[in-house]
Amino acid sequence: MKILLATTNQGKKREFLELLKDLKVDLITLKDLGIEEGIKEKGRSFEENAFEKAYKGFLISGLPTIGEDSGLLVPYLDILPGIFSKRFSKEGTDEENRKLLLKKLENVSFEKRKAKFICVIYFVMGNKKFYKFRGEVEGFITSEERGKSGFGYDPIFLYPPLGKTFAELSVSQKNRVSHRGKAIRELKKFLRKIL
Repeated sequence: MKILLATTNQGKKREFLELLKDLKVDLITLKDLGIEEGIKEKGRSFEENAFEKAYKGFLISGLPTIGEDSGLLVPYLDILPGIFSKRFSKEGTDEENRKLLLKKLENVSFEKRKAKFICVIYFVMGNKKFYKFRGEVEGFITSEERGKSGFGYDPIFLYPPLGKTFAELSVSQKNRVSHRGKAIRELKKFLRKIL
């Protein structure tokens, strides 16, 4: 089955490919369709954004489509960056987003640096055929970047059970415990049933 992953983010594509590799799916992205710019996020929740990406991707391609939206919530900052995780800083790059978050948490005690990653996936197969999957993981924001793998906020998101940031984990380690890994595994169970 050919499935569109409605993103241009190659880090996300790698994580999906890793977790879905034993299924008979041909996963393509918007870039594979010659679309360089991702679908704009206009929703007020991860659910709205994920659905918008999945539905628009389905309309563009005619293929079963995965739409995913995820982000980081920091209660101390009134759950920011939240749905603005990707465009938290003026520049909107991963590096600048991390710098701004660390600056906003400067001199804040470790206990108050709690954070939660949330991932919502919608899978759209037709006009009235859509399915939702969700994953969450809790941790803390470190005071400095650690690790070289991953993307986004991974270098500053500490996962306490392993005592490492997501950027210090291998892709397979991260996929076992991450918000996106949890949501993709739920999607995978569903895909197994229909393939």
